[in-house]
Amino acid sequence: MDIDPDIIEPSVDPATQKIGVRHVKAVNAGGTRTKVQVRDFDPVYTDEPDTMGGTNTAPSPLETVLVALVGCDGVIINGVADAMGFDYAGVEFRCESQIDTRGPKGVPGVRPYFESATLEIVVYTDESDKRFEQLKKNVEFRCPVMNLLRAAEVDLTATWERRPKADFKGE
Repeated sequence: MDIDPDIIEPSVDPATQKIGVRHVKAVNAGGTRTKVQVRDFDPVYTDEPDTMGGTNTAPSPLETVLVALVGCDGVIINGVADAMGFDYAGVEFRCESQIDTRGPKGVPGVRPYFESATLEIVVYTDESDKRFEQLKKNVEFRCPVMNLLRAAEVDLTATWERRPKADFKGE
């Protein structure tokens, strides 16, 4: 097997399997709104827009997939940057997806999930182009949610941009 020289070493022993368990519980009272409990956090909710028969009181389940994508990329960028000694001030994300809404309505032959998605990632750093490309390659290699969407054959286009560290205006 060819090893890509730009892929950094794993941060764990690759020969020792480590299973991570994620657990959520939820309740739905017969509508589109679902209350979800994750660990000891305040509950989170999902719903559907009123245009889709929901009450428009929370993000849709598919919108939460996009939340998971950008959140996961944020975590993985941080971990890869730490492993590489890559200096950055912050990251901004913009994400959009397209779905044929006939799929969740049961139309045969129409997938009930995303057809495509676009993800824009802006990293505020003064690192070189070469180091930026290495960060990008490793994040895309490691990000569980990005790889989950790609394994589901969602046409996912990720564009990366590098801007000067001093331009970051985030929280």
